[in-house]
Amino acid sequence: MEESVMMMKKQNIFRDVNMELTGEDIAMLSPLQLAYVGDAVYELLIRTYLLNKDMSVNQLHRSATKYVKAKAQSEIIHQIEGLLTEEEKRVVKRGRNSKTHTSPKNTDMIDYKYATGFEALIGYLYINKEYERISQIFDSIIHLKNE
Repeated sequence: MEESVMMMKKQNIFRDVNMELTGEDIAMLSPLQLAYVGDAVYELLIRTYLLNKDMSVNQLHRSATKYVKAKAQSEIIHQIEGLLTEEEKRVVKRGRNSKTHTSPKNTDMIDYKYATGFEALIGYLYINKEYERISQIFDSIIHLKNE
């Protein structure tokens, strides 16, 4: 039994990294910090999802960009807005309204802001260990993109 517990801990290594944050710690994170984490989580979800496709790595990369570029994320957040709770909408709004010191490449500022809000949401859910909610949102995104 102890061996299976050790194996489970190893399987959850990414979830266990720096997950000792308290609710107060999480509340103190800036929207850009949440977006930083959310960007990585979402990218990993997309890349893992695309592995089911029979594509070369180059094709996988091109397919992934259709999901992760700012314009796509901006469209996604508008499409799923009705599925979000009030708290999730607040997180998106905080991310969207955050002051950024970089200018977006290959997209306009409005799409960039909404993409930041989307990434902040994913980061917020991840840091709060709301994995089932991330899964629900991700399933909605895949469904929308496959219509």
